[in-house]
Amino acid sequence: MRLLHTSDWHLGRSFHGVGLLGAQAAWLDHLVDVVRTEGVDAVLVSGDVYDRALPAPDTVELLSGTLERIVDAGARVVVSSGNHDSAVRLGFASGLLERAGVHVRTSVADIGRPVLLGDVAVHPLPYLEPSLVADALGATERSHGAVVRAAMDRVRDDVATRGGRSVVMAHAFVSGCATSESERDIAVGGVSVVAPDVFDGVDYAALGHLHGRQAVDEHVRYSGSPLAMSFGEARQRKGSLLVDLSGDEPVVEEVDAPVGRPLAVLRGRIEDLLASPEHREAESAWCQVTLTDAARPLGAMERLRRRFPHTLELRFEPEGAAAPLRPYATRVAQRSTVDVCCDFLGHVRGGRAADDEEQALVREAVEAARLARGATDDEGRARSVGAA
Repeated sequence: MRLLHTSDWHLGRSFHGVGLLGAQAAWLDHLVDVVRTEGVDAVLVSGDVYDRALPAPDTVELLSGTLERIVDAGARVVVSSGNHDSAVRLGFASGLLERAGVHVRTSVADIGRPVLLGDVAVHPLPYLEPSLVADALGATERSHGAVVRAAMDRVRDDVATRGGRSVVMAHAFVSGCATSESERDIAVGGVSVVAPDVFDGVDYAALGHLHGRQAVDEHVRYSGSPLAMSFGEARQRKGSLLVDLSGDEPVVEEVDAPVGRPLAVLRGRIEDLLASPEHREAESAWCQVTLTDAARPLGAMERLRRRFPHTLELRFEPEGAAAPLRPYATRVAQRSTVDVCCDFLGHVRGGRAADDEEQALVREAVEAARLARGATDDEGRARSVGAA
């Protein structure tokens, strides 16, 4: 049994205002080729198929055509929903699609009901929003760790009854793993973290949500996103994971994605950047440029784009100058939304910090706003993209 572990396709996403659909289509062509040449039995997509809850028509069309091509190439497809997906929309006609070899699992009710691929049972876990599913799963608390553990208890019960090889798909943040700036926070404070031992008891855990390819251990892995979605991912190798379950232990092979246009992160004085031959490869890359000139150069972006025409982001950090005050966004980047709100409350009250009861109220309000934003903002942005 050969599985191709993928995740975080984010179809329809843009990168600093540049649409990625063409690059995503090229990667999906590559994926179909891998299915054919490597004799893949099933393609696993561990959440965030779309980038928006309400995807644009051309995005839906790309997914539909790709699923047809994968099935025509001889493989089945197993899809679970992520935090960017609308579970209801992605799960439309899932019963009918299953008859064609495309298994889309977005419902809590399906947890514990595996997709059977020969002697391998694949358990797709949809993204689990703690405040919505904790009671249904009988979780001990409203946190991602608790709801994923409760879901895995159902999986382990099925594995114990059924026997044979087992794979679980999940969309979660496992503690100790490296994050990227392009990932959307999935919870308030520290309740998003899932312990690695949650996935004990299965032969392989195919994880999604984190965009960097990485191994929690030999049997628990993130495939990462197929394309870079922030300049912080410039050095990451993108692609998928080919998982062979023929032997006693899973054998995992990294499959690198083709790179259409690479990313480059440049830093220095503008004259040095424009003259230095060492930056020749960046001339065809998407560029993030940080200028360190003591004074901000006039027409900096225009001048840079004469040599680096695909410059998307320009920053200024003068060397030798007094350290500037950090922008507000930088100061709060490592703090949770709840902490930021409580800091503001203390500021406007002359330094009196929020007490435990006030923190609880803020946390409840932030969580309610986050859930509402997932339903409204995504649809609003999708409508804007469609109108454009």
